[in-house]
Amino acid sequence: MTGYPDVLVPPGGTAPVPRRLRGRLGTAWVFDTQRALYVWEFPPYPQYYVPLADVDTDLLVDEHRSETTEQGTAALCGLRVGELVRPGAVRVYGAETAEPLRHTARFVWAALDAWFEEDEQVYVHPRNPYARVDAVRSNRPIRVELDGTVLAVADSSVIVFETGLPPRYYLDPTALRREHLEPSDTVTSCPYKGDTSQYWSVRVGDAVHADLAWSYAFPTGPLLPVAGLVAFYNEKVDVFVDGVRQERPQTPFS
Repeated sequence: MTGYPDVLVPPGGTAPVPRRLRGRLGTAWVFDTQRALYVWEFPPYPQYYVPLADVDTDLLVDEHRSETTEQGTAALCGLRVGELVRPGAVRVYGAETAEPLRHTARFVWAALDAWFEEDEQVYVHPRNPYARVDAVRSNRPIRVELDGTVLAVADSSVIVFETGLPPRYYLDPTALRREHLEPSDTVTSCPYKGDTSQYWSVRVGDAVHADLAWSYAFPTGPLLPVAGLVAFYNEKVDVFVDGVRQERPQTPFS
C-alpha cells in the first residue's frame, strides 16, 4: 500500500487515442493521425503508436537493423528533415506483428522537436488517459522541515492529487523561510503541469540539498490553482499536516 491510487493498466495494455496527434521535427510534420494507439510498455504511462499510413515515410531512413521488444520485432529507422538527422528515432512494426500494432511506428519522444494533442503541445511523455490530476484547496495547516530546520509554515495549501503519485502540497510563497532557500537554474517539465519556472535548493548549516522545491508560474489550464505556489519533494523533507508528520513516499517525481 502506497497510500495513493495505483495506475490501472498493466504492461501490454492498449487503447485508442481519441485525439488528433501530430509530431514535428524542424519544419516538417512527421505524422498527423486521428488513429493512434496508447500502448502501456510499463505501468505509469503509455506510449503513442502511430499508423504507418499516417507517417510521412519519406522522412524515414532505413538503418537496416532490427530490435525485438515485447510488442514484436521492429525495423529501426532514423529521421531526416533537411540537415536534421535523428538516428534510431523510430521502431516500425511490420506485417508480421500481431494486431493492433501491425504497421505502426513508435517514435522516441526526444527524437521529435514537438508533440501535439489537437493544438496543445504535450511535454515529456504522453498523458495517461486513466490518470487524474486534481488541484484541491485545503485549509489544513502545513509545516515543512529538513533535519529539524523549518522551511515553511502555512495555514493552507493547494494539494495536487495525481494518480500513482504522492500528494504534493503547494504553498503560498509568503509561507517560505527564504533564508534557507537558494535559487537554482534547474528547469523540468511535466506533461500535466507544463514547465517549471523556478527551483530552489535548501541550505541547512553547511549542507546544500539541491533542488528540493519548485514552482510553476504558468501551469496548464487544469492546474492554474498552483500558479506561483511552491511545493517541496515529500521524499526529501519532512511534511507535517495538521501537526502529523507524513511518511516519506518513495517516488521522486514532481
